[in-house]
Amino acid sequence: MDTGSDLTWLQCDAPCTKCTPTPHTLYKPNKNVVTCKDPLCGSLNWSGSHPCETPDEQCDYEVQYADHGSSLGVLVKDSFPLRFINGSTVGPRLTFGCGYNQEFPDTIRPPFTDGVLGLGSGKSSIVSQLQNLGLTQNVVGHCLSVQGGGFLFFGDDLVPSSGSGIIWTPMLHNPPEEQHSLGPAELLFDGRTTGVKGLKIVFDTGSTYSYFNLQAYKALVSLIMKDLNGKQLKETAEDRSLPLCWKGRKPFKSIRDVKNYFRPIELFFMNDKNVQFQLQPKAYLIVTEHGNVCLGILNGTEVGLGNVNIIGDISMQDKMVIYDNENQWIGWVTANCDRLPNLDQTCDEGFSQPYADNLGILGHSTANFGSVRSK
Repeated sequence: MDTGSDLTWLQCDAPCTKCTPTPHTLYKPNKNVVTCKDPLCGSLNWSGSHPCETPDEQCDYEVQYADHGSSLGVLVKDSFPLRFINGSTVGPRLTFGCGYNQEFPDTIRPPFTDGVLGLGSGKSSIVSQLQNLGLTQNVVGHCLSVQGGGFLFFGDDLVPSSGSGIIWTPMLHNPPEEQHSLGPAELLFDGRTTGVKGLKIVFDTGSTYSYFNLQAYKALVSLIMKDLNGKQLKETAEDRSLPLCWKGRKPFKSIRDVKNYFRPIELFFMNDKNVQFQLQPKAYLIVTEHGNVCLGILNGTEVGLGNVNIIGDISMQDKMVIYDNENQWIGWVTANCDRLPNLDQTCDEGFSQPYADNLGILGHSTANFGSVRSK
């Protein structure tokens, strides 16, 4: 699931030139290749001109990610079976990538996954396609549990009301912005200014960790180290899980063991609402298999992100985050991501129960006014 990119792709037996291990058998295309004359082919972002010589050629794609991973393949179109809460079903034909060549850096263990669900705001994203078909509002929400798992929804049925404590801030409007960007923001440490301002922030579920630019990263590390001075934590280089780690007198079992040693971090958005996105210690620390605690915010400048600052999975845990592409707002609120929210009385009772494995709520129907979930 990647809110930082648009194109959805599956590892594909086309045949596959270079695929990684997957939980399921490789997807097999069945004479459903998208040609270059399809409008979605022209919406793909290529570094140069799209390599189409004639309109009837297959539409190739290449996606490159910030961690230097990539997928190369061809666009295909196939049915996505979806079920509305009221029991009705739809099977829209959606365009996605059939990836037959995946690359990952040597430093990264290839993910054990079937592919990537692209949830950006570009034309090729699944939610944009569903909107164009009249099946959903162009709204995406997710809730990632600190225990693992969580839920995803398309459409606005599960968007909390204004009285729930949800915070909204506008997306940046500098086209061709297809990432979910916001800002400018000021970095605060335990409610106090760090002097680092004007930060451009991108919410990206495709990134495991969060990344700050060099100025913000150095300021944050300096304040953390100063705050830990005299406490029963020592910096350690024996754990190579992440660049900056600490050890205690005995191995840590969870973030609960160390939360009193660390302070909250805030991003203060200097717009007309003056809102904050707060990162409690569990949203930026990781306890490793060695029992050490490591900083899950990395130096983005070192990996080529420049001045872009990324809020990754680690920093969105136990928050419902909503990307309202209709109104160009991003919202968030603290939530129990182990349970689906209650819906109104016309909806299934099951949605107030703990979610089932592999359950995703996938939309709001303009015809039936009900959310959709995957079968």
